[in-house]
Amino acid sequence: MGLNARKNLILKSVVDDYIGTAEPVGSKSLVNKYSFNVSPATIRNEMAELEELGYLEQPHTSAGRVPSDKGYRAYVDHLLQVEDLPQKEAEVIRSYLRENMDEVTQLIRRAASVLSEKTDYTSLVLSPQYRKSHLKQIKMLMIEPGRALVVVVLSAGVVKDRLVRIPEMLDAQQLMQVASAIEDGLSGMTLDDITLVTVAAAARHTPLPESLINQVMYEAYLSIKQADQLDLYLDGSHRLLAQPEFQDVRKAHDFLETLNRDKLVAGYMSELKEDQDISHSDYENNEELVNNGTHIKCHAADDPAYMVRIGQEILLDGLKECSFITTSYKIGDTVAGKIGVIGPKRMAYGKVISHINFVKMTVNEQIRRLANGEDENGGIV
Repeated sequence: MGLNARKNLILKSVVDDYIGTAEPVGSKSLVNKYSFNVSPATIRNEMAELEELGYLEQPHTSAGRVPSDKGYRAYVDHLLQVEDLPQKEAEVIRSYLRENMDEVTQLIRRAASVLSEKTDYTSLVLSPQYRKSHLKQIKMLMIEPGRALVVVVLSAGVVKDRLVRIPEMLDAQQLMQVASAIEDGLSGMTLDDITLVTVAAAARHTPLPESLINQVMYEAYLSIKQADQLDLYLDGSHRLLAQPEFQDVRKAHDFLETLNRDKLVAGYMSELKEDQDISHSDYENNEELVNNGTHIKCHAADDPAYMVRIGQEILLDGLKECSFITTSYKIGDTVAGKIGVIGPKRMAYGKVISHINFVKMTVNEQIRRLANGEDENGGIV
């Protein structure tokens, strides 16, 4: 980092103070709040040097200073201490994510909800990609002549449904016959391995005219493939608008406009690389990782990894006034989806990271339980 102990302490104090107050920080304020054994003049000189080095900025309307993106980066990478959640709060979150939980989509919706509530920022959870998941069941239920509901059940505990058009002359019994034949032929196959050809081959075991089978077979194929479609679950976009930074109408508009482009945000999150096999010591000693913008922050090797992007590091225009913390959750040993929290650059980083790590760990546990068919107490359903 290249700063001496005093500058580190002053920078940490400025960031901590600004996170709490959203007001520019002056030297007198630091002396009054923190135990510096030096004069206000010395603190003022050190702050001026930190400004020259690019760690602090001075708003035009104030004598105080605020952290720059570089200052926040130094704080997150070198000065931040992340504590475990208090046991009582951890139990409340774990209970909320486990109670009456039998489906992954419901789980990640709850993960988004609890993260937004506990951090008071905007949360995002990207649905898993299920290409390697196995098809367990496919049901086709008649809604009315010409319309049916296709329900796809995957091994990861995922249920997806879709309304489709079918031939009007097809009755409910015939529809069930086609679905049963497809299920018998494809059950146990991964989504990657299921093709239109394999669906057609399974459907033709039904003793029905090809003219009736073809449209049903094609809709079943689309429903299976669309079970792997990325969905973004977002909660608490209004919470960021309560922050002082977003009282500016233009900033608020840009932020909301970006979030409303959910496919854009989902695509951006899905492409984020978190390099979780890089250890903390590798990061600290590798200048190339720092210089190319790959900023990772880890605890010990067995703890969750997370990525923090600050301001200009976020490649979405409407989020340049924000910080974005993400982590990945897994199905088995495979990274499945991502969890994120968006807040102002002066967000309470330690609080967010401790919550996002715990939610990620609990989601991983729950997905494993659902995939193994276990109940809330670990017994087999």
